[in-house]
Amino acid sequence: MTPYDAPTGGSARDRATEQMLAADRRAPDVAQFAAGVSSDEHHRLLRASVRQLGTLLGEALTRHEGAALLDLVERVRAAARAEPSERDGALDALLGDVDDATAVVLARAFTGYFQLANVTEQVHRYQEVSTATAEAPLAAAARRIGAALEDGSLDRATATEVLGRVEYRPVFTAHPTEATRRSVLDLLRRIADVVAASEDPRRPASRAVRDERRLSELVDLLWQTDELRVARPEPADEARTALYYLTSIATEVVPELLEELATRLADVGLELPLDARPLRFGAWAGGDRDGNPHVTPAVTLEVLGLQHQAGLRVLAEQVEDLLVELGSSTRVVEVTDALRESLEQDAEALPITYQAVRRLNAEEPYRLKLSFVRVRLLRTRDRLTAGTPHEPGRDYRDLGELLDDLALVRDSMLAGGDTLTADGGILRLVRTATGVGFGLATLDVREHSEKHHLALGELVDRVGDLGAPYGGLDRPARTAFLSGEMAGRRPLVGAVGAARHDLTPDTTKVLDLFDAIRTALDTYGSDVVETYIVSMTHGVDDLFAVVVLAREAGLVDPGTDDTPATARIGFAPLFETVAELEAAGDLLEGLLSDPTYRRVVAARGDVQEIMLGYSDSSKDAGIAASQWQIHRAQRALRDLAASYGVTLRLFHGRGGSVGRGGGPTAEAILSQPYGSLTGPIKITEQGEVISDKYTLPQLGRWNLEGALAAVVEAALLHRTSLLPREVLDEWNATMDLVAAHGQQTYRALVRDPGLVPFFVRATPVDELGNLNIGSRPSKRPGGAGGLDDLRAIPWVFGWTQNRMILPGWYGVGSGLAAARADGREEVLREMYGSWAFFRTFLSNVQMTLAKTDLDIAARYVRTLVPEGERGLFDTIRAEHERTVQEVLAVTGQSALLESAPVLAATLELRDSYLAPLHALQATLLARSRQVPEGQDVPADLQRALLLTVNGIAAGLRNTG
Repeated sequence: MTPYDAPTGGSARDRATEQMLAADRRAPDVAQFAAGVSSDEHHRLLRASVRQLGTLLGEALTRHEGAALLDLVERVRAAARAEPSERDGALDALLGDVDDATAVVLARAFTGYFQLANVTEQVHRYQEVSTATAEAPLAAAARRIGAALEDGSLDRATATEVLGRVEYRPVFTAHPTEATRRSVLDLLRRIADVVAASEDPRRPASRAVRDERRLSELVDLLWQTDELRVARPEPADEARTALYYLTSIATEVVPELLEELATRLADVGLELPLDARPLRFGAWAGGDRDGNPHVTPAVTLEVLGLQHQAGLRVLAEQVEDLLVELGSSTRVVEVTDALRESLEQDAEALPITYQAVRRLNAEEPYRLKLSFVRVRLLRTRDRLTAGTPHEPGRDYRDLGELLDDLALVRDSMLAGGDTLTADGGILRLVRTATGVGFGLATLDVREHSEKHHLALGELVDRVGDLGAPYGGLDRPARTAFLSGEMAGRRPLVGAVGAARHDLTPDTTKVLDLFDAIRTALDTYGSDVVETYIVSMTHGVDDLFAVVVLAREAGLVDPGTDDTPATARIGFAPLFETVAELEAAGDLLEGLLSDPTYRRVVAARGDVQEIMLGYSDSSKDAGIAASQWQIHRAQRALRDLAASYGVTLRLFHGRGGSVGRGGGPTAEAILSQPYGSLTGPIKITEQGEVISDKYTLPQLGRWNLEGALAAVVEAALLHRTSLLPREVLDEWNATMDLVAAHGQQTYRALVRDPGLVPFFVRATPVDELGNLNIGSRPSKRPGGAGGLDDLRAIPWVFGWTQNRMILPGWYGVGSGLAAARADGREEVLREMYGSWAFFRTFLSNVQMTLAKTDLDIAARYVRTLVPEGERGLFDTIRAEHERTVQEVLAVTGQSALLESAPVLAATLELRDSYLAPLHALQATLLARSRQVPEGQDVPADLQRALLLTVNGIAAGLRNTG
């Protein structure tokens, strides 16, 4: 540590099908990994670990609550394992008279079990994949790329060009589906470390007693820790949670993963360009304003400050680790004149650092240089925190200056013939810094389209030359006006920050947001905010409005036919409903055909981002129509972008549950339409999915490797169709039929006037607002209380809690049945065997059907829904039976998950612990709803109820 200067063979169809299957054979190991499938021996060891931790939890419960409560827990667990015909009565007898305080302990006990079971599964999941004989994802992808280079189906020039722009960017959102507190996650991480160490065959026998003691201690601390948040998190708290994971990933995953990618590509004769950014990260906490009044411009700037404090600390620590190694002496190696000159400049700019290091490191130029680099990073962090001006040579203005310094070191090594060192630690540091930047992640900003029009309406009407109120224009007239306004340069507000005193607060907030973005770009650099996402985009005017407002803040200069535009940020429409997805291609053409907007896109490197919403489209039309229209929209967008010479950056807004687009990421990437992944791709990581994937760094490495391998492979090898047009036409027509009938069946359910009351009564959706799992309200403000006012996350979360989980399967059975009735049964089977999209779709539906338990759901209906309003449950049960039958018919199985027996066994084991929580939750919901209106629900009753929500979410994992 050094001090630093104080800051002032057959048919064409058969051959094509075989090619398709060959392209998808990378998936079994990834799919098994993602689903938790393992060998019988692995499953035996997993169960042993779970039993051990369960025993320790029982001992902790006894110490704190007494043996009688442990006995009650065991009796409840035994009753839950009884046959369904006996189970309900046994559980009713045990739980009916349980007082609220005892219910709290019961809920905590079963929740604790799931928390321990989950983290143990994560440990064993990694152990399985890290010792499996199957190829690792990057190795398998590189082998297939190498084969394509050899047979000529991929040329090296194209491969090199694509590798220069390919990018996988997971975006960490603040969506409220993670019910587990970070304090609990920290403890579970430590428990996982001890479990992994205790199962290491190299562990000395003397460590066994100590590890057992440590596990007991940590499990006891877990019992002592409150699972529920006392207060609702603020956006800055959500950002800190994201940084918890991003910091771990940047430190423990990114350097080796990017080195592995470069190594595997080199094995097949391809070089990953030094400035390539194949892996980057995004964030939404502090930037997602849609429906969240707590995300203000000040909060956005606060979050960016937190990100840069964390990112610069990570880079400084990595530089310090490397300078410890690089003791290369000038008595052994030669260095370049450029490096010597830079050291002289550093010594002049940072004299205190030079005095501290020159005596011991005078003949170690690489160590000297990295000492200066470290100090400049720390001074950059302090400058950003204090808001003081940049001091050239003493801190870094931007990431480019850091990379220039690191390049000096590496170039000197290469000039001296020291390629081994040049391609070692210094290259890992360069690639890491290139990937994570100063702030670890790029922040997206999102706002609702209507907010922009309301603000513009006030500004335009104040100018007074439109001849009619802006708000009264129809969409074509508004589009025409904004197109002209976008091409002009007249200010609507005046000088930045001026003439705003008479504006309404809502308009001022919109303008302040754009000013905050400008401030962020000026302070942190061009990568800090790249995209402004417009929610509920219905027409091109919704994007034009944002460009006009960005022009007002000095973020866009529209240019002219003779002068190029400048655009400091890009603009992305978000298509959220099926109708919007169907019109996506037409909307993109409307954008790109406008000369001014086309110049704006050119100023962004000819990259147009489009966000595809899985959640609201599924809630709007059902999963079959949602998934199919997203697939079709990608095809249309791909073709339109190509015709305008634009690179498409698709942003997939997936949730954790299948009903919100969830499922194994690598499979989803490989299921995209050919040619749609021509470079960058963004995919949201939300809620409990983040903790499940990234709590253990080694598991985070495997998840990121699988997704990155899929992106690289899809970008290089899935550029053209592998199937004849007549095959695709037949499959498209079949999927059109499945989606149309699925949508019809789904909408008949959700448009039934009794559905919303049934949903509210049969689920704990109204109680979710008390769980304090996110800063954003669960319902849209000002609504009438109908389905449209309910956000997609609580819609899915609520159905998952009572085990109907219908957003993940409802309507699929009717759609498949309609296709079969149309004589397409063999086509469906062919699609399942040869089409990655359809196979992935049905696999995810099948997993959701396996998690659905309508016997458990019936308890909620019987307990909570008045007898005369239960008819919808019969409709739901009938569609469930139809969907199971149709899925089995297409897949050729006799039972769900027949091809994944260990996963089926795992879910069965979980059900024996979930059943008590469901029974307890239904009982407590009924009890809380009997409290007279106007009176508060007793504290213990509410706490017990929320703990059951927490426990069921932990048990089912992908809940939101």
